[in-house]
Amino acid sequence: MKLPNLSRLLELESPVRQPDNAGGYVESWATLGCVWAEVTIRSGRERAEVDMPVSTVRWRVVVRASPVGASSRPKAGQRFREGVRVMAIRAVAERDPFGRYLTCFAEEEVAI
Repeated sequence: MKLPNLSRLLELESPVRQPDNAGGYVESWATLGCVWAEVTIRSGRERAEVDMPVSTVRWRVVVRASPVGASSRPKAGQRFREGVRVMAIRAVAERDPFGRYLTCFAEEEVAI
């Protein structure tokens, strides 16, 4: 197995819900930390939404593994941020049999 080239610094963010004092909640994002990653494209497409086209890019993001349950371990429902770019994590799997790296499958959507 070829070792990944962890050359991009990404922020790992998790959703945080806070009451809005009207019976609902407001969702914001909290930064859990930064991770070095190898980011490669899997696929891309454009689709029509109500008023505008939306570009979707699917990414494969490889990071060093953290223990199960650690806040530094990515999981579905979280996201990576690189500046203004946001990649929503859809699934996470161990990349190698020794559990040294994780592969995160993520999507980035942009209205064009």
